[in-house]
Amino acid sequence: MDWLGALAAQFGIADLFGRGFLSVLITFLAAWVFTWQFIPRLRDFAVQAGWADQPNARRLNKEPLPNAGGLAIFAGFLVSVVLAWALRPITVEVVNIQVLSILLGASVMVLVGFIDDQFGLSPLTRLLVQVLVATLLMVNGLKMDFNAIPFLPVLPEALNEPLSTVLTLLWIVGLTNAVNLMDGVDGVVGGVGFVVSMVLMVTAAQFSDRAAAVILLAGLAGAALGYLRHNFNPSRIIMGDAGAYLIGFTLAAVSLLGTLKVSAGASLLVPLIVLALPVVDTTQVVIGRLARGIRNPLGHPDKTHIHHRVLARTASARRTAVILWLVALICGMLGMSLQGVQPGAIALTGALVMVCLWFVAHRRVLAHTEEVRRAGDAPSPRGPE
Repeated sequence: MDWLGALAAQFGIADLFGRGFLSVLITFLAAWVFTWQFIPRLRDFAVQAGWADQPNARRLNKEPLPNAGGLAIFAGFLVSVVLAWALRPITVEVVNIQVLSILLGASVMVLVGFIDDQFGLSPLTRLLVQVLVATLLMVNGLKMDFNAIPFLPVLPEALNEPLSTVLTLLWIVGLTNAVNLMDGVDGVVGGVGFVVSMVLMVTAAQFSDRAAAVILLAGLAGAALGYLRHNFNPSRIIMGDAGAYLIGFTLAAVSLLGTLKVSAGASLLVPLIVLALPVVDTTQVVIGRLARGIRNPLGHPDKTHIHHRVLARTASARRTAVILWLVALICGMLGMSLQGVQPGAIALTGALVMVCLWFVAHRRVLAHTEEVRRAGDAPSPRGPE
């Protein structure tokens, strides 16, 4: 058992049978199972309520597709975090305030995203709400420090403070929208959200004072994986802006919870590398649109995103999703290495992530095969010939 304890130590687990590790495991499993089981019921309700995305030139669906998956992800995430809090209450007052501000901000983002999905909101309205939520985090101490960025000179406090505020706003608002802009192919955002959450969770576990971040990331990872079971191509439901905003905002906010904000040397470099895929995607899209003379680059959708380019080459939504999952995982493992995570933990995290993704994707493919078989066995509505 010594080897098992040594392996657990590489993940930052002091006791495999302790309350801390078990609470994280239960959080992950609760979010996964709840979201997995809740989505079919939510989908039926969404169909009846008319919560669906209609086919258009940019979307892959050929018929109305329920877009309320984000509500299920949020429900699974919230249920699991509440359960974890009951199992292992967080007693540090400042952490409680910061966790609650993240949960409140996530709730607001889900609400705004859902309203936008169903009724439409102007880009300015969405941006103002995102800035407001980012401000909520900052007044509760969740803020970047410009002077902590490596390779840059240390500035006097009179300059550091406003630059840190601007940097924090750009990080939260930018990443929230970056993840939303990636949501164009079945399974991409759900899978990437799961990968990044797992990577950041293992990284956070290396620090004894990051328990809150670990719990939040475990809940988000489990909820994303549960959703992915129904979203891998051909999807039965999509997350909409509500789900994409939740994933993007939560990842951005938790990275400020001390997990990765950090420590000497690595500073913002680790989360930036781990989240490289959505960051690079949005950057190249914005630059490209500005170069074409588009004044509002976030308000003019097109097919220049990385997932569109990969899809054009592979001609397969499934292959596109898997390729982008692997890119996100490679970036994540590089970020873990820079943070000083042990090679064994990095390798095992990569293997665990791939097994989980294969499992839910395989289950979706089997389910789709069964759906096709049943449809073929069903009698024709015209009756026998």
